[in-house]
Amino acid sequence: MRIWAGASLLLLSVAAHADLAGEKATRGLIDRIIPKHSKQIVLESIPKDPKGDVFEVDSRDGKVVLRGNNGVSLASALNWYLKYTCNCQLSWGGDQLVLPATLPPPQKERRVGPYNFRYNFNYCTFNYSMSWWDWKRWEREIDFMALNGINMPLAITGQEAVWQRVYRKMGFTDAELSKFFCGPAYFAWFWMGNLDAWGGPLPQSWFDSHAKLQQQILKREREFGMTPVLPAFTGHVPPTFANKYPAAKTKKINWGLDFADTLVLDPTDPLFPKIGEAFLKEQEAMYGSDHYYSADTFNENRPPTTDPVYLGQVSKGIYDTMAKIDPKAVWVMQGWIFFNDQAYWKDPQIEALLTAVPQGRLIVLDLFSDVSPQWKRTKSYHGQPWIWCFLHNFGGRMNLFGSLENTAKAPTETRLDPTSGNLQGIGFTPEAIENNPVIYELMGENAWRSEPVDVQDWIKGYAHRRYGKVDPRTERAWELLAEKVYNDRSGADNAETSIVASRPTLSASGHWVGTSRNYDPKDMLEIWRLMVEAAPSFKGVDTFEYDLVDITRQALADIANAKQQEFMDYVEDKDLPKIKLARKDFLGLIADWDKVMGTRKEFLLGKWIADARKWGTNTSEKNLMEQNARDLLTLWGGRDSGLTEYSTRLWSGLLNGYYAMRWGMFFDRLESDLAAGKPVDAARFAKEVRDREWEWVNKIGSYPSKTSGNSIDEATKAYKKYSPSAAALFPTPPPLGLEQGAKATSSSVQAGHGPEAVIDGSVTLGSAWWGSPYPQWVQLELKQVETIKVVHIWPYWGGGRYYQYTVQVSEDGQTWKTVVDRSTNQKLARPKGDRVEIPATKAKFVRVNMLKNSANEGVHLVEIRLY
Repeated sequence: MRIWAGASLLLLSVAAHADLAGEKATRGLIDRIIPKHSKQIVLESIPKDPKGDVFEVDSRDGKVVLRGNNGVSLASALNWYLKYTCNCQLSWGGDQLVLPATLPPPQKERRVGPYNFRYNFNYCTFNYSMSWWDWKRWEREIDFMALNGINMPLAITGQEAVWQRVYRKMGFTDAELSKFFCGPAYFAWFWMGNLDAWGGPLPQSWFDSHAKLQQQILKREREFGMTPVLPAFTGHVPPTFANKYPAAKTKKINWGLDFADTLVLDPTDPLFPKIGEAFLKEQEAMYGSDHYYSADTFNENRPPTTDPVYLGQVSKGIYDTMAKIDPKAVWVMQGWIFFNDQAYWKDPQIEALLTAVPQGRLIVLDLFSDVSPQWKRTKSYHGQPWIWCFLHNFGGRMNLFGSLENTAKAPTETRLDPTSGNLQGIGFTPEAIENNPVIYELMGENAWRSEPVDVQDWIKGYAHRRYGKVDPRTERAWELLAEKVYNDRSGADNAETSIVASRPTLSASGHWVGTSRNYDPKDMLEIWRLMVEAAPSFKGVDTFEYDLVDITRQALADIANAKQQEFMDYVEDKDLPKIKLARKDFLGLIADWDKVMGTRKEFLLGKWIADARKWGTNTSEKNLMEQNARDLLTLWGGRDSGLTEYSTRLWSGLLNGYYAMRWGMFFDRLESDLAAGKPVDAARFAKEVRDREWEWVNKIGSYPSKTSGNSIDEATKAYKKYSPSAAALFPTPPPLGLEQGAKATSSSVQAGHGPEAVIDGSVTLGSAWWGSPYPQWVQLELKQVETIKVVHIWPYWGGGRYYQYTVQVSEDGQTWKTVVDRSTNQKLARPKGDRVEIPATKAKFVRVNMLKNSANEGVHLVEIRLY
């Protein structure tokens, strides 16, 4: 671990010692989570270790003694004690805090954190998860952060109140600002300059209430010894700015996705530092300062030139604005830009942007380190400190997903890598939280471990802590979850969910709704069986019931995906009687699924809406909040938004109230057109469904905000109804064939997806060859001449697309014979692939010519099997 020297270390290190505020904050935490045992716990301050923050767990005179150098360290000591002495757990998915009357004495433990910074939050988290949080929910999250070692949270609640004051002082009227500030569900993208006004107008009550809420948040975070990261000015200005300041250098930018232009002030304009300074002064007056400032000028917005000189001027200007008001200022930059637009951000541009800021005064968040780390291609961010971040979730889409092995090892391996430069921390940067508790708990272990976690050993302890006792069925379920499910090696992001949540389609996936899995769905059926069989032993165990519902959701999602592909066959065959039976079956599944989800407070649309409406002070405001709440999870914008279903959730209320409505309409259209002997009128359906979606988003109506039914009962009913026939929906992938041991080559490789993927044995979308632009080819050279009778290929089936292609074979690589001709194909690609029997043909070379993709200019092939 490399440490900064001299003044930089003093400047950038977080609280160096525990004080009374830290002890008081931790005592309050104890009183909230285990109040009956509070008097048995002693808190003591100790100095910071030379290597970093430190905690100790000990006992004395029959009491548990927790020591730390600040509130976060003390809270982390408490969490360590609860987990590893008491076998307890706190999580987003329930708590298991069964403790004896007298707390057991711990073995003495001393832990020194190997990272200066443990960062938390993505801008998007503040809406996909936190849009409607009140102080009670925030208090719980701050406790959870402290327990898990977080000492550097992004803190952007209430930023709109600062901007309102600044722009009012600049002469902008409230009428002008009403066309600037967005609705409360969209602030993450407003703050990043992606949109204006959508979901508004924002009532004054929101400005006032969230300024107060931010003050509460910051007060508590600081009491724990955390260092909140507050925002700085990035150039986003009101739409009428150019009218008031016609000489200012402004630029209209468009995020796309059916949103209007926004206006950005160029960082080199003289007004930029003046506004930036005014903002920081106003913010400090309202919220104080901890000297760390988040600013992302080019988030999903390409600069006007590739000139490194310009980029250096921009970077210097932004930092100088901070430093003029706060000489201790440190700029915290999301490194998403370097991942998201790699075609623009080459080394000259990256170096110019980063090195214009004094060393140690800029921290880069390597935002997607868990899947696509950028530090290796950015020269470890040119000497500036940076943080390894765990992104994991996009939009809040629901899927059991992740890699426990990578989460356990990658942060430590990166820290010990001699080329990793000035790595100074780890961070959590998911777009949404409150999902997959296991992988977030494991990520949190890295805060206090210098060596990688042994996942096999850790997962056994996790099952015990999670449920409070050892049971061979739950232990086996978690072994399978770790081995089969939380073992993704595809490098894919977590974009997968269920076809049920997609705008109805005959494709295997929707625009933002992926359905690929990195596991065999039959393994999920076995996990489901184990949990259902164990359920009678865990009645009333909150954490178990959460997991049982979540695993049931995953199994039903897999079943629904397969059933949709089954009735796609009926549509291709124009088999109307079977389509009618499929309708009853599919909509019945959604209704049963809704009942299961309705047993947990975490999975209620009604609660999301009720929490939103609470922020309104009159009927009009409450209705605005509800419209925001409905829209974010469904259309994410207007009727024709390009982000439809990006933030979809598999919640009670959405399942039976929104998704079932759309699928019912879809079956109506299928049955009507096929009965009339006509092709399915997709264009007509698209208009009809968009009209109904927009009507639903703007409707006011109640969904249950309280749970109903029993989790174990409803999950067991679903298991008994659907599991007996489910295995038949998931046929075993065909065996490996003559392609084994072949050499794969291609005419093009895109984004690192090489041709070896087509013979790696995986038929999941995360493992595929990509080439661009079409036409491109991928070729296999077999070990010897073989007689081929069957060609089975899997074109990429995500996103509702078809491919046109041919398959050619050759004995010598010179003379080719076409054995499969799909050059005029317009059938959608399917998960089952395209299996073609051909006359027995001798060949050593097999070439798949990918001629066209109906969706974009790239071509993508998942797998090739030869028999």
